[in-house]
Amino acid sequence: IDHAAGNGISLIIALDCGIKSNDKVEYATTLGIDFIICDHHMPGNELPAASAVLDPKRNDCTYPFKELSGCGIGIKLIQAFAIKNNLPEHSYTRYLDLGMVSIAADMVSMTGENRVIAWHGLKKLNEDPCPGLKALMEISGRTNAYTITDVVFQIAPRINAAGRMGHATQAVKMLLCDAMDNTLEQSTQINSQNTDRKVFDQRITIEALAQIESDIDLINKKTTVVYKDSWNKGVIGIVASRLTEKYYRPTIVLTESNGLLTGSARSVQGFDLYEALLQCTDHLEQFGGHKFAAGLTLRFEDLEPFKTRFEEVVAASITEELLIPEIKLDVTIGLSEIDAKFCRVLGQMAPFGPDNMLPVFQSLSVSLIGQPALVGTDHLKFSIAHPGSPVFECIAFGMAEHAALLKQETTFSVCYTIEENNWRDKRTVQLNIKGIKLAT
Repeated sequence: IDHAAGNGISLIIALDCGIKSNDKVEYATTLGIDFIICDHHMPGNELPAASAVLDPKRNDCTYPFKELSGCGIGIKLIQAFAIKNNLPEHSYTRYLDLGMVSIAADMVSMTGENRVIAWHGLKKLNEDPCPGLKALMEISGRTNAYTITDVVFQIAPRINAAGRMGHATQAVKMLLCDAMDNTLEQSTQINSQNTDRKVFDQRITIEALAQIESDIDLINKKTTVVYKDSWNKGVIGIVASRLTEKYYRPTIVLTESNGLLTGSARSVQGFDLYEALLQCTDHLEQFGGHKFAAGLTLRFEDLEPFKTRFEEVVAASITEELLIPEIKLDVTIGLSEIDAKFCRVLGQMAPFGPDNMLPVFQSLSVSLIGQPALVGTDHLKFSIAHPGSPVFECIAFGMAEHAALLKQETTFSVCYTIEENNWRDKRTVQLNIKGIKLAT
C-alpha cells in the first residue's frame, strides 16, 4: 500500500487474499487508493470496505459456482472487463494455462467452472504455454502431454519454491516474461530453490516427527501441534501435510516470524478445521483458510493455552472413524481388463482432482513378477500380473516397508489408480499403488 501511494498508484487488486484485511483496506482509503478484492477464502463477519469484493463464499453472493480458485476469480474479473470493453476473447483466454496451474496447485474442487478452466488450460499448456511455464516444463525434463498430476508435482512446487525459499516476485517475473530468452535465468534459479526446498522439507519433517515421538502425551492426543523457532516459514505447510499423512489427525506446525508464532494447519477428510480454529480465536491474533487447510498467527504466551483449547475442541467433535485413514474403492477388476480402450475411456473423465478423483481400482490375488526395487529412500517399484494378463509396472510411494513382504510364491491384493507414465517421450501404463493387502 505504501509502495502504491509513493508511486502514484490508485488501484490495488488483491488476488487470493484480502477478504479479512479490513484494516489494510481502510488504511489504503485514507491514502486515496481503491481496492478490488478477488478471494475465495471464508469471509469474516464484516467485509472490507473495498470498491469491490469478489468472493463466491460471501453470504450474499448469488454466483452459482462457489469453488473457484483465487486466480479463477481473477480470470472472471478480466473476462468481465474484456466483455464490458469489447476486447477480444484472446485477451483473457491467453491466461487459462496460468489459471489451470492455480486450480491444480490449490487443490480446489475439480468440478463446474474449475473443470472447464482446467481442461482448456491444460490444452493450452500442452500446445502453446506462456514462456514462463514453458521454461519450467523444459527444466523439469518434459515439454508435452502434461496432466493435472504432472502440474501438481512438477510445475507447482517449482513456482512455490521461489516464495518459500526466496521471494515470490521472482516467480512472478518469470511468469510475466513475453519471450523465452528472458526466462532461462529465472527458471534455473527457481529450480535450484526447489532443490533447496526439498532439503529443508526433509530436515524439518524429521525434527517434527522426533518431537512427536519423544512425547508420549502428544502421541496419544487427537491433534498435533509442534513448534520450533528455526523452522523455515516457507515449508511448514508441506511439513504439516506430511505429519497429517503419518499420524492422520488435525495438525499445526508453527515457527517464529516477526515476533509472533506463525503456522500452517492441515486437517483430515471429513473434519472442518476452519470451524475448529473459529472456536480458538481467543488465543489467536489472526487466522484464515478453509475446511482442510489454514494459516494462523498467535503470540508466544498464547501457545500453551491454544494447544490445550485446540485439543479440547477437536477431541469433543471428531469421531474415531475420522481418525482412521481409509481408501475408498470404486470397483474390483482383473488386470486383463486394462487395455488401450479402457485407458482411453478413463482419460475422457479427466481432468482429475478433488470431487472428481481418479477412480481407485482393486485387483485381487495378483502375482509378483521379478523382484521389487527401492526407489529413493521410501518408494517401491515392482511388477504384477494375473494369469493370462499383461505385466504391469507399479509404483508405490512411501511403501518401502512392504518390500520384504512381497514374495513371488504368494499372491496379494492391490488397490491403485491407473496412470500414464511419460518418460523420455515413451508412454506406458503404470499402476499407482494406494494399498497392498497380503493374502492371509
